[in-house]
Amino acid sequence: MQSDKKEEVNVDKIYGHLSKISDEEFIKEFNVKKEGLNDEDISQRLNTYGHNEITQAKPKKWYHYFISSLFTPFNSILIGIAIILLYTDVYLAQEPNYANIIVILVLVVVSTLLDFVSEYRSNLAAERLKQLVSSNATVIRNNRKVKVPFKNLVVGDTVLLSAGDMIPADLRIIEAKDLYVGQSSLTGESDAIKKSVNSETTNEIDSLSDLDTICFMGTNVISGSAKGIVILTADNTYFGKVAHTLTNGKPKTAFQKGIENISKLLIRFMVVLIPVVFLLNVWKHDIIISFTFAVAIAICITPLLLPVILSTCLSKGALRMSKKKTIVKKLDSIQSFGAMNILCTDKTGTLTEDKIVLERYLDVLGTENPRVLKHAFLNSYFQTGLRSNIDEAVISRGVENGMEEISGKYTKIDEIPFDFSRRRLSVVVNDGTKTQLITKGAVEEILNISTLIDYEGKVSPITNEIKENMKKITKDLNKQGLRVVAVCQKNDLDKSSGFNVSDEKNMVLMGFIGFLDPPKETAKSSIEKLNKNGIRVIVLTGDNIEVTRCVCNKVGITSKKIITGTQIDKLSDQGVIRLLRKTNIFAKLSPIQKARIVRLLKEAGNIVGYMGDGINDSPSLVNSDVGVSVDTAVDIAKESADIILLEKDLHVLLDGVKEGRYTFANLMKYIKLAASFNFGEVMSVIIASVFLPFLPETPIQLLVEGLLYDFGQLTLPLDNVDEEYLDKPKKFNIKSLKNFMLFMGPLSSCFDLIVFALVWFIFDIHEAAIFQTIWFSYGVVSNLVGLHVIRTAKIPFKQSHASKYVYFSSLLFSIIAMIVPYTFLGRAIGLTALAPKYFSIIIGVPILYCFVAVFAKKVYIKKYGEWI
Repeated sequence: MQSDKKEEVNVDKIYGHLSKISDEEFIKEFNVKKEGLNDEDISQRLNTYGHNEITQAKPKKWYHYFISSLFTPFNSILIGIAIILLYTDVYLAQEPNYANIIVILVLVVVSTLLDFVSEYRSNLAAERLKQLVSSNATVIRNNRKVKVPFKNLVVGDTVLLSAGDMIPADLRIIEAKDLYVGQSSLTGESDAIKKSVNSETTNEIDSLSDLDTICFMGTNVISGSAKGIVILTADNTYFGKVAHTLTNGKPKTAFQKGIENISKLLIRFMVVLIPVVFLLNVWKHDIIISFTFAVAIAICITPLLLPVILSTCLSKGALRMSKKKTIVKKLDSIQSFGAMNILCTDKTGTLTEDKIVLERYLDVLGTENPRVLKHAFLNSYFQTGLRSNIDEAVISRGVENGMEEISGKYTKIDEIPFDFSRRRLSVVVNDGTKTQLITKGAVEEILNISTLIDYEGKVSPITNEIKENMKKITKDLNKQGLRVVAVCQKNDLDKSSGFNVSDEKNMVLMGFIGFLDPPKETAKSSIEKLNKNGIRVIVLTGDNIEVTRCVCNKVGITSKKIITGTQIDKLSDQGVIRLLRKTNIFAKLSPIQKARIVRLLKEAGNIVGYMGDGINDSPSLVNSDVGVSVDTAVDIAKESADIILLEKDLHVLLDGVKEGRYTFANLMKYIKLAASFNFGEVMSVIIASVFLPFLPETPIQLLVEGLLYDFGQLTLPLDNVDEEYLDKPKKFNIKSLKNFMLFMGPLSSCFDLIVFALVWFIFDIHEAAIFQTIWFSYGVVSNLVGLHVIRTAKIPFKQSHASKYVYFSSLLFSIIAMIVPYTFLGRAIGLTALAPKYFSIIIGVPILYCFVAVFAKKVYIKKYGEWI
């Protein structure tokens, strides 16, 4: 039904037609083959329709990254300034001067190319990493079930759906069993929508998303199973048509907002600084020179290579994390991962081995009974929804007891899939003599639908005394760490097909099955390490209190009391926040209750990570600052996560957290270095310009100087980070940055003024070219020597060493800054060759600064309790 990709598809017309016709008519009209598409069909349709990718979700082309890198806020201002200088320095000037314009354009070109290369390469790397955990659909092709990446689906493919699956394209349902789909990604509605083979809607349709025979791309299966035929792919899907209006993803993190605020703050500062510096100098210098000087000063205060350093830090961090079994889907999540101070996690698979073993199968009085195992086995064997580890354990134990032969005597009639509101699953089977409805699920739910008990083959009414005894048996098993599931059945069925939830009543309780999922041997040490590294672990589980307490005690997670979902629902948000301050374990939670806890932890000012791999974890993964899942998770969990672990182990997660902190540390080094030295130099140059009869540095010298020391800092993403820094989570704090700038900036400025005093009064240099050359070389050297003080809270060169790359770049560009005055480039920008004696200032003052700055650092750390 999808037309050629070059033509506009009338979606409304297609849906309107396909939703109204019956499944038989659709199969005939669409020529659906039982064996699915063959290779020739697939190749032809891929050529016709292209890959199943939304334009907005497709990887950007290289020119998108280039344009984005060219028009950053700072570059846009530089280009604007260059245009103004074209008017003042060329059009108005008697002798056109292109030097300042050329230097500014060089700054723009260099910044653009560096940012473009870094951003493009980092995103390519991220895309390659994401391919490791890409989602696949189960389809029928060439009469076989195969897994196919979403992007390779074509119109006409037969897709098999079960609980937890993402809908990979727009599908017309041709088979369904209690299929409920979550469409919140399209409509914002949290309620699951029932989908069926033939439309059951009698009312007028208000929206395409109300169609009950169509499943839409981007939605997910909550419960049930189905078979559907792909009718539309890529941009022609409903999702594709509205993708630009959807707010997918999370709100900006504090770090992202902080970076934006820095940019906005500096831009505002530039706007204010230009007229102030101009007015301070115009009374004694030419108008055009005063203006270009003011512009150069404003440019110098900006960290021009911030986008380059940011993208380099994040991409290097993502690659390092991938080597430690951690795949970063969204680069910006790296900082949140490192800043995380609370990790919310489920119990199963994270704290436990996730290798459930069926240990007990007991009748209603607590005696081991093979009939209970038999009924549980039939339920697990014939159910076709999302097969859980409980089902796997039941089947494994059943096979050990020779029950695989029994399954051959039964025929499946129907199924009522599991969902999180009922917390049970039913199958209807027939052995040739009778039809049985067999249900297993949470003990409370099974007790609620059971009116009879089966004990030693005799059926009798269930009494309150029996119920209390069964609850006691369950609690005793829970205390031993066993998860308990109840099993019931009934034979007197009044129909042979079309079974639904309403049939789950007046059941005969058979007994219980108990599962042991032992704690991981590494769990306790992992929890201890996370706590030591400043991460509080909170357990959010749907399991009952006793099992949860048993496991948590074994792995070292303590809590004065365990709070249940029912208790949470009775409290206001403020009440829950108060509980969260002292409670680390929450049990019997629904997915919505988990998501609420995560949301409230965030609102309380925490950076919250959530680790989960199930359908019920999706809301919490989206609500958290950083969603963590595993490569074996269901599709919806993987799609909702920011970070994927290739191994479900808290040790792997901690490795990833450390890399996040490492990345953040090196980024903050650049930001704080720029904030202190740039601010300090700008202040000292402005002061000097007021007192000197000439400019302390010409505009073009200021710009070249800024370019040199920015290049010297490009290796910071590869720098070493002190181990102590990695021990605690770090949040981006704009107030901390302001404190650092106002403390260390004036210190830097004082040493600049010492140079001014030495050159003017001690060496008695009143010649502009020599003065400017000394200040130019000193400015670069002092910045790159000071880098080593700023980069660590320890004593540089002694207690903490930079990486060899940082040592090399800072030394190289310091030497270049001292050599430039002797070159053609130096002469072109007004510098002059210096006598050797002046190098005592250029080298000696930065060394003196290091000693004083180390002392100032101790004062700062004592006052503010931090450094980087």
